[in-house]
Amino acid sequence: MNNYTYILASLPALSPDYSFGKETPADMVAFILEQLSEKDGKLVRTMQDGFDKEKLGKDFYRAVLTDRNRFLRDYFRFDLRVRNAKVAYLNERLGRAEGTDILAFDPDQEEDAAALKSLEGVEFEEEAATNQALAAPDLLSRERALDALYNNKIEALTTFEGFTLEAILGFLAKLHIVARWFELDEQTGREKFRALVDEVRGTYNGVEYK
Repeated sequence: MNNYTYILASLPALSPDYSFGKETPADMVAFILEQLSEKDGKLVRTMQDGFDKEKLGKDFYRAVLTDRNRFLRDYFRFDLRVRNAKVAYLNERLGRAEGTDILAFDPDQEEDAAALKSLEGVEFEEEAATNQALAAPDLLSRERALDALYNNKIEALTTFEGFTLEAILGFLAKLHIVARWFELDEQTGREKFRALVDEVRGTYNGVEYK
């Protein structure tokens, strides 16, 4: 088990315009899980949970921000900051109170201490680029720009990884991006991303990034 070289050598090279054939994203995830130990498989499932808006929230981010796996920790630290920036942008555009639906950890809560420590002292280097992406003239351009930031982050986290579990987790993060756009034509995409603004319902999970 855990033949990382075999797994990565068997997977396709993903690009923004990658077209899926008979093998679906779900097939690729299943193949990866079949090759991994139970321990590593758990990390893959955690990665997959991060793409499910129903599972996002404090409990999820508490867990990943303190995980021993560097990729999970760094990727979802970035993810949380981008999501919060997006919520802040929507709050401003919709005239909602500042801080509404922002996911934050309470320094007075013991259970939040480790997550806060993971965030403190780590600069959000992509903050300016994120704000620039959010200011794009239309929703599709905005989402494309944000996905480009995610792709760049994945590249930065896996550049020197070679054939490792972190490289596999990076592949899964890219797979999510590519699969999401492959399933949408332009008109469907416009309708989907306009719904981002319409579906702000007063909870953090009401802001759907996907």
